[in-house]
Amino acid sequence: MQIEDVNSIMDKATAKSQPVIREHDTKFEYSETTHLIEQSSYKYSLQERPDPNLYRELYDYESVPKVSFNHRFVPVNMPEHIWITDTTFRDGQQATKPFTVDQIVNIFQMLHRLGGPKGLIRQSEFFVYSEKDREALSRCQDLGFEFPEITTWIRASKSDFELVKSLGIRETGVLVSCSDYHIYNKMKLTRKSAFDKYISVIREILEMGISPRCHFEDITRADFYGFVVPFAEALQRLSDEYGIPVKIRACDTMGYGVSYPGAALPRSVPGIAYGLSHYAGFPSELLEWHGHNDFYKSVSNSSTAWLYGCSSVNCALLGIGERCGNTPLEAMVMEYASLRGTTDGMDTTVITEIAEYFKNDIGYEIPPKTPFVGRDFNVTKAGIHADGLMKDEEIYNIFNTEKLLNRPAQVTIDAHSGLAGIAHWLKHRCPETEHFNIDKHSPIVLRMKEMVDAEYENGRNTSMSDDELLRIFEKAMGKK
Repeated sequence: MQIEDVNSIMDKATAKSQPVIREHDTKFEYSETTHLIEQSSYKYSLQERPDPNLYRELYDYESVPKVSFNHRFVPVNMPEHIWITDTTFRDGQQATKPFTVDQIVNIFQMLHRLGGPKGLIRQSEFFVYSEKDREALSRCQDLGFEFPEITTWIRASKSDFELVKSLGIRETGVLVSCSDYHIYNKMKLTRKSAFDKYISVIREILEMGISPRCHFEDITRADFYGFVVPFAEALQRLSDEYGIPVKIRACDTMGYGVSYPGAALPRSVPGIAYGLSHYAGFPSELLEWHGHNDFYKSVSNSSTAWLYGCSSVNCALLGIGERCGNTPLEAMVMEYASLRGTTDGMDTTVITEIAEYFKNDIGYEIPPKTPFVGRDFNVTKAGIHADGLMKDEEIYNIFNTEKLLNRPAQVTIDAHSGLAGIAHWLKHRCPETEHFNIDKHSPIVLRMKEMVDAEYENGRNTSMSDDELLRIFEKAMGKK
């Protein structure tokens, strides 16, 4: 691609994302936060159009989606309080075999323990359509936990609103797709008719005294100033009218969001988070990010949403969900600890219990290299790494995984593990050497190394199990 083509793309994308501002509504105020005089009270009008804006310069469908930059930088705006919400039983369960009622209750209890006394796993989202869904919800309610608060997801129908009300649920999610892909091409509406339909639905929910969580589906392909902000402002007015909080869940449905500084809308996560707060006037505690992992960006985008103004990030355990999955909840537990410098009481060892439960009780196969939960996430096979672990575990282990996850650093023995790998295995995995002074020069290590080498010289190409190594140990000790 030539330079002029790139510039043309950037100019067109930027031009289409420019706001239409009603200047007479603009005013200047002194900000107690920044201690500066700021231009505020931007008002954006809904931009109706006869055909959809599909951002073809970015999303031509025949090539990898492009990222454009306008070099506009918004300030970091980390909320005072941040937390995690869960969609394992809603969005996550859509991509796995359905959980049983008992499995939902058991996982819900583990989420409660993981979130700790401060309830940092703030909410958990349930379906309510089947008898099984409602039984699971009822049994979780009967546990009496303050956190996670049980919320629901419903269709835009009066019968669903009445069902949620009858279940004693305070907040429910409702779908309000906001990109022209959905408004024009899926629902066959226009922006104005979609806007009016959504406002009517949200008003009905508020009439019942339920707090709506509006799922802005496909926000990273939506016209931010031409639809998203005017719609958000209308929701704010409804919230003020009824005295009931209205929450926005910014849904990066296809994983197109990027965290790059200076990236342009509609793909800029900082721009979306900042814009919903600064232009639409939503406080951080009513803003939530929901990301997908189609481009490996769900974790970084969720952290970025926190940094730029969303108090809440929506996740699923183990990242389960449609296509490439949701933001992994356990990853955001670690991101929270990294950004705050504390776990704030979260019990991170429960992450390992959850992984074991999914594997053993649900039959879910976790890829072995998955961070924090995979079988091999803190396991090394290379001899040089095992040698480092023997001398100082910090050299090749990310943190004290035994303390934080109840998962001690381990080695797996294969053709490349060397003397250090066998020595580490003996010290940490062989009960009979608990009181031995083992290093890579120990005679028992040398004898075992000869036997392991013989296995691979005879054509073996798989790693060795603990049971096999125990038999080799006993043979090297002359017990067999």
